Amino acid sequence: MSRKIITKLISIFLLVATLVTMTAGCSKSKYSVEHPKVQIEMEDGGIMVLELYPEYAPKTVDNFINLVENGFYDGLTFHRIIKGFMIQGGAPNSDSPDVKAIKGEFASNGFSKNTLKHTRGVISMARTPDKDSATSQFFIMHGDAPSLDGDYAAFGKLIEGEDVLDKIADTPVDPNPYMSGELSLPKEEVKIKKATVLEK
Repeated sequence: MSRKIITKLISIFLLVATLVTMTAGCSKSKYSVEHPKVQIEMEDGGIMVLELYPEYAPKTVDNFINLVENGFYDGLTFHRIIKGFMIQGGAPNSDSPDVKAIKGEFASNGFSKNTLKHTRGVISMARTPDKDSATSQFFIMHGDAPSLDGDYAAFGKLIEGEDVLDKIADTPVDPNPYMSGELSLPKEEVKIKKATVLEK
């Protein structure tokens, strides 16, 4: 093979490599870390740290991080607690301009790349029967619930603070008038002191 052909082949290879690198750069996550991390500090000092997965639910992760950075969750409560199932929080105290409905990133809503399962410690978005109605309310799984897979936008997982999750799940509850008498209304306030983005 002549030197001219070898040189031409090397030039083509370098061009292709450059294009591949540029394409990869364009599709890269907007975050500087692969998995952003958020800390939830409870009023009683308990700490939970969540690792978020934009590869499964990018808009859901963006929405959650924006709300955390705006201080939206500070002072709110876990208002629905079902031991062995989940703890739910993030209901606004009043109408907030920060709260906007987002597309439901899960399989039954035509979003097939979210394959994250609802296992213990996974965080997911609450919603109404409208599949694109998630806003600010989220829930953290206390047990496994495969029946939720593909129908709710799971977007991260608890990596620190399982003891805090268990403590919250142990909160005594009353029948919940908003949920057809379901036993899930905390008898005592379970308040989030502050939510903070640790890495993004």
